[in-house]
Amino acid sequence: MNSSSDANQSGSPPFCLLAAVGYPHYLDTCVLEVVVILFLTVLIIAGNLVVIVVFHCAPLLHHHTTSHFIQTMAYADLLVGVSCLVPSLSLLHNLRHLNEELTCKVFGYMVSVLKSVSMASLACISVDRYIAITRPLSYATLVTPCRLRVCIVLIWVYSALIFLPSFFGWGKPGYHGDIFQWCADSWKTNPGFSTFIVALLYAPAALIVCFTYGSIFRICRQHTKEITQRHARFSSQIEGEKSERCEGHPDKRYAMVLFRITSVFYVLWMPYILYFLLESAGLYQHKVASFLTTWLAISNSFCNCVIYSLSNSVFQKGLGRLFRPLVPSCLGCTDAKKAPPPVSPRQDPRCQV
Repeated sequence: MNSSSDANQSGSPPFCLLAAVGYPHYLDTCVLEVVVILFLTVLIIAGNLVVIVVFHCAPLLHHHTTSHFIQTMAYADLLVGVSCLVPSLSLLHNLRHLNEELTCKVFGYMVSVLKSVSMASLACISVDRYIAITRPLSYATLVTPCRLRVCIVLIWVYSALIFLPSFFGWGKPGYHGDIFQWCADSWKTNPGFSTFIVALLYAPAALIVCFTYGSIFRICRQHTKEITQRHARFSSQIEGEKSERCEGHPDKRYAMVLFRITSVFYVLWMPYILYFLLESAGLYQHKVASFLTTWLAISNSFCNCVIYSLSNSVFQKGLGRLFRPLVPSCLGCTDAKKAPPPVSPRQDPRCQV
């Protein structure tokens, strides 16, 4: 540990994972890594700040209990973006005075915990939507604000505990700290710990999501089939009822938005999980592969807010209100839209989701 810091101070070439690609010596691979990490950092911080502000400014988003889990994910992803400043500062040689082993362990642990919070939140969201669609009459008694708060606290506590054994020498939680040389060279993965993480986090979350969303879309398909059959029988009488029923099921559209977020999450994280398992089993190891899969997975922290903003109409309205003062030219047209004619304030807000 001390020898590595002394080597850095003596003027030896800086450690960079992308140097394993074999770039010519006149290309500074550290600069490339800094650009990639800083670019993702700015996107993650800016995107999740927008999500958090919009959630606070759009009251209709609070009608869904899942909004609390979405906000939990946004705060966790925001902290991921802030913590990504650590490897950037390290590559820029601004953290030489810190203990490299402790710094990379703390950073790797923090990012692992925060991404575990996102993964557990997605699983809880899928369970919440499953209960809302399968048991709508008892949903309010099953999902109470108190239980919701307890669930969010348990997510954070569970995520913090599950990666704690890595601090006591049992395995490596992930490759987020491999930007430091000690993490990349001296902190080895352990098959037992990797199996432990997969069995207690990755596999249960994936199975819960697959089961709940599979059930949700099966129910939605059955409802659509029933509506089609009724429409075929009573085409003249059921026309108004059909449109009303489609508009009266915001849970289906909301489930689609959350399904997209979940799908992208697992698509971006699957290469990371597969590499984690392959290296733990001693089948494959490559520093560049660890760098690419790690930062591909971390990029999901930005994708969540993009998917939500493009898929949710209420979120889009809240986003429009947020940026309306920045576009003076649109103030006239928005004021004109507000004036006539007054719509009943009792209109069902669920239809706007």
